[in-house]
Amino acid sequence: MEEQFILRVTPSIAEKLDRLLSETASSSEEQSLDLSFSEPWPIHEHGISCFAEDGRSGTFIIGNEHFPASLLDLPCVVESYKTYDDCALVKTADIGQMIMVREAGDTAPDVVEYRHGLTPPMRDARKRRFRREPYLNPELVQRVEKDLLNIMAGGTVENADILSIMHIFSIVFSAQRELEVLQLLANHSESLTEFLQAEANEQEEDGEQNARKANKKPEPAPEAKPDVPETTAHAEEPERSDSDESEDSMQ
Repeated sequence: MEEQFILRVTPSIAEKLDRLLSETASSSEEQSLDLSFSEPWPIHEHGISCFAEDGRSGTFIIGNEHFPASLLDLPCVVESYKTYDDCALVKTADIGQMIMVREAGDTAPDVVEYRHGLTPPMRDARKRRFRREPYLNPELVQRVEKDLLNIMAGGTVENADILSIMHIFSIVFSAQRELEVLQLLANHSESLTEFLQAEANEQEEDGEQNARKANKKPEPAPEAKPDVPETTAHAEEPERSDSDESEDSMQ
C-alpha cells in the first residue's frame, strides 16, 4: 500500500502546476516543487500575529512562490486505484486526508475536519449524512457517571430519573466504562458460567427427548377378530329316529 493524499489548489496555482508538469517548463526556478510542515506558518487573527504549531499548517512552494497550506481530514475514506491496461484496477491506498493550498491573502480554515467530500453528491456530507451529536448537560453527565460508579461498587441510586439515566448511559458509556463492566462480570464469571452451562444442558436434554419421541415408531394396532358364533359346552345330541332304534335292538 502507498501513502497518498488529496492536493487541492486554486485555479491560478493549478495553472502553475500544469506548466511545471509539462515538458515546456521554461526556467529551472519553475521546476522546483516542495511541501513543508516543519516550519510554523504565521497566522493573523484579530490583528494579532502568531504561528501555528499544530502540525496541520505548512507551506507549499512552487519555484520562488510560497503558498499557505492546511492539512484537513476528509469526512470519509476514499480508495485510490491504478491501472496499467485500462481494464484491471489495482487498489493502492486509502485516502483520509487532504492538503488544501490557498492564496496568501485567503483565510485559513478554522476546523480540521473538512465538511465536504470530493464529489458534488458529498457536499456538506458531515451535516447531511452523519448523525448529529446529541446535546448533553454536563451536570447530568457527571451525576450519571457518579451514580454508575456507585452502582458498580454495590451501592444504590436515590431520586434517579430512569429515562434520563438510560439515555445518558446509551451515549456516555465509553470504552473505559465497558472495560469496567467486563471486569465486574469477570469477577462473577464462575456463577455466570455455571448458569449458562446448566441452561445449555437443559436445552440439550430437551432436544434429545424430542428426538427420541420423533424417532420412536408407533405400536401396531391389534388385529380385529373375525365374528365366530359361540359353541355351547353341552351341545344337544340330534334326535334319533325309529329306524336307528330298531337297528340297535337287532344288534
